Amino acid sequence: MSVVAATALRPKWRFRQPSVIPGFGLTFGFTITWFSLIILIPLLGLAIRSAGLGPSGFWQAATDPRVLGALRVSFVTAILAALINTVFGTLIAWVLVRYRFPGRRIFDAVIDLPFALPTAVAGIALTAIYAPNGTIGALLTPLGWRIAYTPAGIVIAMIFIGLPFVVRTIQPILEEVSHEVEEASATLGANRFQTVTRVVLPSLTPAILTGFALAFARGVGEFGSVIFIAGNIPYVSEIAPLLIFIRLQEYNYVGATVIATVMLLISFALLFAINLIQAWSRRRYGYGH
Repeated sequence: MSVVAATALRPKWRFRQPSVIPGFGLTFGFTITWFSLIILIPLLGLAIRSAGLGPSGFWQAATDPRVLGALRVSFVTAILAALINTVFGTLIAWVLVRYRFPGRRIFDAVIDLPFALPTAVAGIALTAIYAPNGTIGALLTPLGWRIAYTPAGIVIAMIFIGLPFVVRTIQPILEEVSHEVEEASATLGANRFQTVTRVVLPSLTPAILTGFALAFARGVGEFGSVIFIAGNIPYVSEIAPLLIFIRLQEYNYVGATVIATVMLLISFALLFAINLIQAWSRRRYGYGH
């Protein structure tokens, strides 16, 4: 029998190639289990509880005028605050990375203060400052501008708690952008505006979108720092998390889960759209590969 025939008759045993990273099966199983226990199962329970009303009951509870008003206040203010944080957070990150000045380390550390500060304390402090008799509110009241107890106060509170997410997301990416790239752009005849818009910003676009998404997600679910400065007036300055809390106090658990489910669906849709835009920007400018 020839060597070729013997090779053909030989049993073909298939051995799985060993993984480059040992223990993948165990760690992957642990990850899926932990992810299910912490995230998937609670979300599934939320959906099942809200589905108990049936399609018509769910729609009626979700389209209640007070619920729609609270959702509008929460999402509009969260998006507005995230946009403001995106602009000024990018500028702050630029200053911290590109410039050296006295007190820079202290200023850099203060950026993280909203992470450690209890949200209730932040809400009380902001209310004391922006109330009509507060330090800043007393100056704005004669001009007819009210911050506290209005949607503007909600935006201020969300800006306060969301700014660190934008700065800390953009700052490390900005540190990786070499000065030589900017100098090469200037050597080729680009002015400062062209260098920033065509060289620096494209490389920061994925990080900027990530910072916006994090700030938005943090703001839309914020409770402690908002309820003190919002005024909590139905249809005007009442946020959806507060309405959920009110429904729970009324022992209307199904109504609370309906509001939470609607918030979950809207937030997921917005974050999914942001992720699509982020992936497109990476492919468009060739970053993140």
